[in-house]
This record gives sequence, structure tokens and C-alpha cells, in this order.
Amino acid sequence: MTSNSNHKIVDHLFRHQFGKMVAILSNIFGLSNLELIEDAVQDTFLNASVKWRDKLPENPEAWLMQAAKNRVIDIFRQINAEKKRQLKISHGAITLEINDFFLDHEVADSQLRMIFVACHPAFSKKEQIAFALKAIAGFSMKEIAAALLQKEETIKKRLVRARQKIKDLNITLAYPTQNEIQARMSGVLQIIYLIFNEGFHSTKPDMLVSKDLCGEAIRLCKLLLLKENFRSGSLYALFALLCFHASRLDSKLANNEIIDLEHQDRSKWYLPLIVLGNDALRKSVEFDDQSVYHIEAAIASEHVKAIDFKHTNWQRILAFYDEMYQIMPADSIILSKATIYLQINQLKKAKTALDKINGEALNQRKYLLNGCYADYYEKSGDIVKAIEELNFAIHACANVFEKHYLENKKNQLLTKSKGVTRRER
Repeated sequence: MTSNSNHKIVDHLFRHQFGKMVAILSNIFGLSNLELIEDAVQDTFLNASVKWRDKLPENPEAWLMQAAKNRVIDIFRQINAEKKRQLKISHGAITLEINDFFLDHEVADSQLRMIFVACHPAFSKKEQIAFALKAIAGFSMKEIAAALLQKEETIKKRLVRARQKIKDLNITLAYPTQNEIQARMSGVLQIIYLIFNEGFHSTKPDMLVSKDLCGEAIRLCKLLLLKENFRSGSLYALFALLCFHASRLDSKLANNEIIDLEHQDRSKWYLPLIVLGNDALRKSVEFDDQSVYHIEAAIASEHVKAIDFKHTNWQRILAFYDEMYQIMPADSIILSKATIYLQINQLKKAKTALDKINGEALNQRKYLLNGCYADYYEKSGDIVKAIEELNFAIHACANVFEKHYLENKKNQLLTKSKGVTRRER
């Protein structure tokens, strides 16, 4: 196995194991030592990336867990040395107790506790999200800043404030009381949604999707669903949404080229995930609570149930977007509606919708507005304006895959315009 493929395995395990290890060590040493713990876990993976360069261990996950256990002992000694106390912890009851923390059910329990800590009411909403992306998903400062469209220094300050609040308020890795669970649950779901979104539509310039992040978000959802007192219609709806989207991951790229929804090979859509999504969506309506996740899941369901692109029930999807806009008015929803109007050739409605959108409100996704305008002008027969909008989109787009996709569209329009010119002559 090559050094490059070994590096990819380390990256894969990092996405799936970082949050577990941080949660386990926090359960042992307390959240007040969180920064030290995150550094220790980071060191474990850096060590793995060096030691595995030429040869992988037989069981990489077991190697990481053993390395984490060793780091537990190192940290324990470090903490106790600072208190000028020495404990013999290589053998005996303490070692056995540490091993207990690494049992599968304890790992899952620690992670769930960490999710709820991230949504502690003492944290501001912005601090909650930054804390969760760092401690649960292992995002770097740069990745968090990109995902939240913020400067790295801003993210650093949020994390410092959150960690200080943990110390000042003596916040522990504990579940909220029963009457506090639902109040925190909306934050929990938003964090899982953000982790999945970063995987499904990466903000990294050289990556379009990260299956590892999508898988991690789905796994966290499943952990919550295993506990009856955490279940809700919103949780089931979110799980359905993630399953529907994840089922299409293998069809989004082919030969390093983006394949849009219209041209995706639907035989590559993963049926077991669609079945899981359908089952979760049915269960979501058995609860009293309703959320935007219900509507988003219903929209995704319409896409996966359509036998092909042209048989998509666009009118039904439009109705869902209208309903969503009433709950959560946003320019991104208007953009989605404009896209659908273009699909059903209602050009006047598409233009009216596009003109309502504040491009600056879309932040780094502003190029999507230019791309939609390009589609409108192409369908209206104004190829020059369409190319102009594509030029704006290409300039504003940071992702190499999307930029290449837009450049291909532009080249097709240039070829089309030359053909029209020749015919006119």
C-alpha cells in the first residue's frame, strides 16, 4: 500500500475517531482539560501519520484506541505532576477503570454527552457551533472559519470564550435534565446538519464532497435515535434528509467532473439509504413537533422517488419551498424556487424571483445566483448575457470542481453562440 493511500486512511480515521477520543478523554479528565485533550488526540493522529507511512497496523482503529489509552496515562501523570502528586497507574484498579471508558457503549455515551455540552445554554449560538465543529467533528480553525464564513481569529476567540465558560461554570460532561433536553435539541440537530452539509458540499477549494463527514453526521443521528427520550419528529426528519442526500453521493462526481442532478446516473443511488430515509420520514410525522427538516426531507424525497429528472414533481416541490419560506424566510430559498421555475420554463417568475435576491446575503455562495441568472438568460436566448453571468460566477467560485463545471458551461455557450453567428451569416 502506498504512502498516499495510508495518508488517506489516517484522514478517514481522523474524521471518525477524533470526536470519540476527545469525548472519552473528557469523560475521564473533565472538560476543564479540553484543550490539553484535543492536543493529545491531535498528537496521536500525527504520530499515526508518521508511523503508518510505509506500513499500516493490522487493525488501525485498535492501534489508535491503544495509543489514546497510552495518552490517557501520559496526561494523567502530567496533571498529577502539576499537583506534585505521583500515582502508580500502570497496573491495578485505575487501569481497569480507564479500560472501561473505552467500551463501545461508553464511547457512544460520551459522544452524546459532548453533543449536549456543545449546546449548553451558557454558550452563545455562535460559540455552540464553533465548539461542536472543533470538539465533535475535529474541524481545524481554518475549516470552521470556512464553514461559518468567518475569520479564523473570530473562531479562535469563540473557542477561547467557550472553554473559559466551561471552567468558570464548572460545566461537566453530563446529560441535561429531562426538562432541558428539548430546549437543547434544536442546537444539536443544527450541529449535525452543519457537519453533514460540510461533507455534502465542502467549503474546501479542492474537495467537492467528504463521505467521511456525511457518514459521521448520520452516525451521530443514529446514536441519538437509539435513546428513546431523545427521539422526536425533527430528529427522524433530519435523519431522513441525511439518508436521502447521502444516497446520491456516488453519482455527484464522475472522472473528477461534477454531474448535476439532471444527468446523474440514478442506478448509482444507494437504495438501502433511500429505504432508511423513507422509514424515518414516516416515523417523523408520528410526533407532535414539526420543523424545517420535515420540509427539506419531503423535498429530498420527491427527488429520490422520481424515476428520472423530467418526471420530478416540481409543483409539489415548489409548494414545499413556499411552506419553508413562511417558516424561515431566506434568499437561498428564493434562489431554489427560481431554479425550479427555470426547470418548468416559467421564465418570467424565475426572473422576478432572481431580482428579489440580495446576492451579498448568500456570502460565498453568491456565484450560485450568477449561475442561475446565466441559465435564465440562456433559456431566454440572450447568450451574451448568459456568458457574462457565468464569468461573474467563475470569478467568485472558490471550489475547483465547481469552477471547472461553470467553465464547461461557458465553453458550451461559446460554441453555441458561434454556431448561431455562422447560421446568421
